[in-house]
Amino acid sequence: MKMNLRRTRQSCWLLLCLLIWVQAEEIPPEVFSYVKIEQLPTITNQSPSTLVAFPFDEEFQIKCEAKGNPKPIFWWKRNGEEYDPLSDPRVTAQKNSGTFTIYNNGNLTSFQGKYSCYASNKLGTAVSEETEFIIPNVPKFPKEKLEPIVVEEGESVVLHCNPPDGIPPLNIYWMTLDLQHIPLDERVSVGLNGDLYFANVEDKDSRNDYCCFAGFPRIRTIVQKMPMALVVNSSNSIKQRKPSFLKPSLNDSSHIIMLKGETVLLECVPAGLPTPLVEWIKVDGRMPTDRATEENFGKMLRLDQVSDEDNGIFRCIAKNDVGKATYDFYLTVEEPPRWKIKPESKTYTIGSSADLLCEAFGKPEPVITWEMNGIPIEQLTPSFRHKISQGKIELHNLQQHESAVFQCAASNKHGTILANANINVLNIHPIMMTADEVKYNTVAGNSVFMDCRVFGSPVPVISWTREDDIYSVESLRHNVFENGTLEIKNTSKEDSGTYICLATNSLGKEAITAVLNIRDSTKVVVLPVNQSALRSSLAELRCDVKYDITLQHAFTLIWEKDGEELDVTSTDHRNRFSVKDGVLYIRNVSLDDEGVYACIASTPLDMASARALLTVLDVPDPPEHLKLSDSQNQSIRLTWKQGSHHNSRITECIIEYEENRWEPGRWHEMERVPGIQSSVLLTLTPHVSYRFRVIAVNAIGKSKPSQPSARHLTPPAAPDRNPDNVRGEGHNPHEMTIKWQPLKPVEWNGPGLFYKVSWRLGGSNDSWEEVSVRQHSHTVKHAPTFQLYDIKVQAVNDLGPGPEPQVKHGFSGEDVPLEAPQKVSVDIINSTLIKVSWSKVPKESIRGHLRGYKITYWKVQHSHDGKRSHSDKYFLTFEGDRNHGMVPGLDPFSEYFLTIMILNGRGSGPESQPVTFSTPEGVPSPPDILELALISKDAVTLSWRPPVTPNGIVTHYHLQYQLINDTDEIGELVGIQLPNPDTLQWDISDLKSNSKYKFYLRACTVVGCSKPATEEGITTIQQVPVLLNITSSVSDTSANISWTPGMGKTDLEFYIAYMKTRKGMWKISDALNVAKNFHTIEGLEPGTEYTIRVMTKNWVDNTSIFEDVIETRGRAYGSASQGISTQGWFIGLMCATALLTIILLILCFVTRNKGGKYSVKEKEDMHPDLESPSLKDEIFGEYSIPKWNGLRKTQQYTESIKNRISINSDNDEKPLKGSLQSLNGDLKPAESADSLIDYGDADHGQFNEDGSFIGEYAGKKDRGSAEGNRSSLIMSQANA
Repeated sequence: MKMNLRRTRQSCWLLLCLLIWVQAEEIPPEVFSYVKIEQLPTITNQSPSTLVAFPFDEEFQIKCEAKGNPKPIFWWKRNGEEYDPLSDPRVTAQKNSGTFTIYNNGNLTSFQGKYSCYASNKLGTAVSEETEFIIPNVPKFPKEKLEPIVVEEGESVVLHCNPPDGIPPLNIYWMTLDLQHIPLDERVSVGLNGDLYFANVEDKDSRNDYCCFAGFPRIRTIVQKMPMALVVNSSNSIKQRKPSFLKPSLNDSSHIIMLKGETVLLECVPAGLPTPLVEWIKVDGRMPTDRATEENFGKMLRLDQVSDEDNGIFRCIAKNDVGKATYDFYLTVEEPPRWKIKPESKTYTIGSSADLLCEAFGKPEPVITWEMNGIPIEQLTPSFRHKISQGKIELHNLQQHESAVFQCAASNKHGTILANANINVLNIHPIMMTADEVKYNTVAGNSVFMDCRVFGSPVPVISWTREDDIYSVESLRHNVFENGTLEIKNTSKEDSGTYICLATNSLGKEAITAVLNIRDSTKVVVLPVNQSALRSSLAELRCDVKYDITLQHAFTLIWEKDGEELDVTSTDHRNRFSVKDGVLYIRNVSLDDEGVYACIASTPLDMASARALLTVLDVPDPPEHLKLSDSQNQSIRLTWKQGSHHNSRITECIIEYEENRWEPGRWHEMERVPGIQSSVLLTLTPHVSYRFRVIAVNAIGKSKPSQPSARHLTPPAAPDRNPDNVRGEGHNPHEMTIKWQPLKPVEWNGPGLFYKVSWRLGGSNDSWEEVSVRQHSHTVKHAPTFQLYDIKVQAVNDLGPGPEPQVKHGFSGEDVPLEAPQKVSVDIINSTLIKVSWSKVPKESIRGHLRGYKITYWKVQHSHDGKRSHSDKYFLTFEGDRNHGMVPGLDPFSEYFLTIMILNGRGSGPESQPVTFSTPEGVPSPPDILELALISKDAVTLSWRPPVTPNGIVTHYHLQYQLINDTDEIGELVGIQLPNPDTLQWDISDLKSNSKYKFYLRACTVVGCSKPATEEGITTIQQVPVLLNITSSVSDTSANISWTPGMGKTDLEFYIAYMKTRKGMWKISDALNVAKNFHTIEGLEPGTEYTIRVMTKNWVDNTSIFEDVIETRGRAYGSASQGISTQGWFIGLMCATALLTIILLILCFVTRNKGGKYSVKEKEDMHPDLESPSLKDEIFGEYSIPKWNGLRKTQQYTESIKNRISINSDNDEKPLKGSLQSLNGDLKPAESADSLIDYGDADHGQFNEDGSFIGEYAGKKDRGSAEGNRSSLIMSQANA
């Protein structure tokens, strides 16, 4: 924007500068760069009102600095007379300055006085305040001879110090010549003037070396007065005297004048016998106890910061037994002059008028006097044409030559204060002191201040407008300050834009523009939340912030703890504190981490913060201060103080004890009390030395134990209890062992503990047989078998027996039962469950506690020669007295034998006669090893093996299949009945090509059909060759690839491609037929790696099925072999090796013949065919308790043999990678499981009556193995 107004560009002033130019002491310096303006002198620096020349200082500077235009010249007055430092060779004056330096050459007396500085230019003169330069004298006591002071005992006396004058403060010390302080008390004291006062003297006060020392700390000096002698004459008749005052004396004034804010010291030193005591009161008001203190044993009242309310009468009262005395101090508080209205420097236009005001207050009332340019106004009359009064000068029709410096002085008897006021008279057009086009940035909602600092005379009128609006900005949100600054409150995005500041006075106009940008404010959108964390855990405080994207480069996010920034990179914090994505992580939280955490997000324009309290939870601190009290024979009170609960309420306290006789150092829990309780009365055991400790418990856990209490020993006593768990047991016939739980050592209650054991036949009135023992059991010999006894055990120690014991009952030893259960019968429930019944035996034949009945049963097996043999035996135990039980888990379609015997605590009785029974047929297990033997375009061949556990006679198979493509398509379930039970393979045709089918096969008996065996497969789009046992052999220049044709068509064709592995082009063979069995690749390079692929098409892409890397032989190898074979020593070595091999073979053959025949039949007997039905029945039998997976393992083993591929690798022959797969599918991994069926004698559980297992079984160890073999099949289940 261009305007026909003169503009200036300046450096930017501070945004919030609200200083108004018309009230400034001076014209802003930058104005002088635009216009030449003369300026009155102004004092800028001066020395304090008092300057003391301490003797240890080397130089003293009296300062006076001023500024003005033209530059001022300086001159001085000392004690009212002119003084020129430049002409005094003893001082050094600075150029263009009024400051000069006085050097300490040892003679400074002539410089002492009061100095005033005058700074003058052609416009006027400014005057500094007066500075007094004080030259202190070195204080000295006069040399004098002091006569001894002689007084009678009981009289009062004063030893005068009369210290020399010096720079305050003054410190007085009364000491002896050997520097021992004189003791001070109510009788002897030192006054403010330094005198030593005795209210009454005693004989011990006599001495000849009373010395007064005066210390002046500001000049680092201590001086000593000549020693004084005090002689006290003893008296036999000492009269008591009522109080009087040694200080104040008759010559001292009772009227005290103090300046406001100072400290007043009021002193009353009494005399009298007995020694009087002093108290203070304020007669005409309340004593200011918050500022008043009594010192020097009550003889001095100190009143700090005196004010007008302290005016009045302060009375001291001295009292003793004889009477009292009083003295009144009249305190008046006055004040030196203070400014009420200080004259101000101002700039005025020519012809204007103004009032120059000057008012001060003080006590007495200050007198106001005026000077102009350092000359009293009254000396300027009649040339001074303006009206003057004491506190005001009225200026009329000011002219430019009347610019001057006016001095106003306010004086009373306590001092004078001086103020300079510059009156500038001039006319200046507006001068803009704020740069143009300043950019201001703030965030929405904040206030913004846009500066427009202008100087001019007359004062310019300032207005603000927007660039797109001709009207001034006016609203409740806009405010223009007197210095021109525009404030916009509660800004919004709409306030962005360009603003114009226009300054106008009678001499011209000036304008600037300002650009305002409003940004989005910074906000914490996800605040950290108050949380609790366990000590040593991880704490997370989240703080998500939203801010203006344009401020991203300057955005910062910091965390504070308890108001101090948390530096996560410091050595103390970096291992435990980290910040990521605004989340503060605190690892291994400690108790010191508790506090208020704040996240502070900052941009150059604003900031936002959020706070959260982290509370650290921990187990309590150990209880403290354990004390024992209220001691009795068997009780004591324990009290303690709880430690810190660490933000989790203490819920209970655990009291533990330790005794040092039986288990020293081991602590036992004694009692638990609520957490609010800190005292408990403990019940104790006699004859124990106790120590106690307390553990506090909160929701977090247990505290560490407290420090142990003091020891406490209880006196001994007789036992107060008898042993527990008294019982009689018989481990052998004709014996009974009486046992009990012995008392703990702390329960003995005294020394010499033993047990009195008593017994008799149960139910009889016979006398008790007794024995005393110290061990914990006693065996009664020659007792009848399984006889009831009454027994009791009593504890006894050296102090007497315990309480009468209760009578308990026990039995003598048991023996094995004599009879077996009779009338054993079996009821068939189903094919796996029977019910066994029997008759009970006579009670006397049991000969012990009836434990139950034990059933033994086993299955009969048939061998090839028709002989029957027994398989493993199984056992079931039925507890308690009963006459029947259920036997579950039997094998269907099997013959069993069963016996039963009775059990007691000694063992089992004789077995009953065996009972035989047979279980009916059941449902078979699923067919074994169902698989897809062949898959073609629209047909599959299924093969399987009979059920491992037929559980009867298999009558037929039931086959089902359906379409189950991966889409939602599910076909109809098709069923086929296979009536011949010997059928183990079936062809299914008319299937969809390239479709997935699921097949279900069940084996059936007359009872029902098994669960299905399942298999899935995908028909192919076209027929693909099936290759088995793919191998390769290499020579120097050729490779032979051989295979075995698989099931399916053998007239299908495929191709073999090869190339150098590292570089080269693919070469493809002619079409090969599956039935050919091999293919030779000629023309290869020796010692070179080749990649070989088997493919169904005659071009190379990434769909090859088989791939391998081979390496041809190198020529170097062949040449070396040929060279060695022609050496004579090598031929001889080979012949010797061959001869030795022949001899070893002959020896092995002879040895073999001596060992007997080794027929094929014997080998077959050692490794029987597991698939033989008869052998299966004899070796493995049919049983189901417990279910053992040995047969399934044999099935897996057989399957693994069928899947095994035998490869002979002569001439470096090896199988190609992937040769266990084919174009038609994946062969399942072979599983080798040479299962050995081991049976060990053991109890394996029991069945209860409803058939749940509580039985046991055992058996002999049989070992069997089987081996099978079948060709591997390679087929495709998807597109090639």
